Amino acid sequence: MVTAELAVAIPAVALVLVICLGGLMAALDQIRCVDAVHAAGRAAARGDSLSAIRSLAVQGGPTGATVTIDRDSDQARVTVSARVGGWGGFVPSWRVSASAVTPLERGVSQS
Repeated sequence: MVTAELAVAIPAVALVLVICLGGLMAALDQIRCVDAVHAAGRAAARGDSLSAIRSLAVQGGPTGATVTIDRDSDQARVTVSARVGGWGGFVPSWRVSASAVTPLERGVSQS
């Protein structure tokens, strides 16, 4: 009897551990998104080029991150998002994202 119970319990415990690991990885990727968007937001406020801002965000963000940059006359918005998890179809995937809105520094024009 114990053998049959272990045969069912061990895969169930392993699946729970894999799902927990997926959640932990999603949390780490969320932190990477936040760090990347802060660095890119500062660059946008300084008036750096769009390619430099995008490069900063991609370097700091999780693998496969998408970056959106919007500037208007007095502020810049940077958003970094990525889909994480979903290993082999056994673990659900999540979309993590972070966004920052920063005022442009004096003398910086919309470009």
